[in-house]
Amino acid sequence: MAVTYLTSDTHFGHAGMMSPRMSARRNFPSIEAHDEHLIASWNNRVRPEDRVLHLGDFAYGCSMKHAESVFARLRGRKTLIRGNHEQRGERLPWDAIYDVLAISIQDTGMLKPVDLWLSHYCHLSWPDSRRGRIHLYGHSHGAIAPTARSCDVGVDPWGFRPVTIPEVMELLGDIAAREQGAVVAAELAEAA
Repeated sequence: MAVTYLTSDTHFGHAGMMSPRMSARRNFPSIEAHDEHLIASWNNRVRPEDRVLHLGDFAYGCSMKHAESVFARLRGRKTLIRGNHEQRGERLPWDAIYDVLAISIQDTGMLKPVDLWLSHYCHLSWPDSRRGRIHLYGHSHGAIAPTARSCDVGVDPWGFRPVTIPEVMELLGDIAAREQGAVVAAELAEAA
């Protein structure tokens, strides 16, 4: 059965990501090493039948040919949530492209669907947040701390790899236990 993965801010081709002036500097010897590491990390998890929801900033500062080459090497059925650096990204052959997306996901092994609000940007409030909808975002490169109901799914805070809904829900459950106690943590764990 197919698995859903989430990721963001891969910045393929963006040598500036390794600059000391970046707040979330990526420690790779070259942009080629960076891109190869991210491609390998993606393909070590994602199978051709899996779905990947990419929350923006796929490629930046590279040629369209480079962005196309990287995209073609990545496994999975890919959907883009537009980021702020999509001059190349939105011209690639994604299955779909959105500005934001409200979606419910229930992969194999999940007891019930998880309602998500996906955006490139972190929101303080989002539709149905009071009804338990989880907000996942990118853009911050891990600089915004996760809460019991939202987190950055970009490559920076997740070891340069796409993540699954159960992995996200486990993190949110741990945070809920610290923030709000065992009741909310149990609800989040049950959702995963």
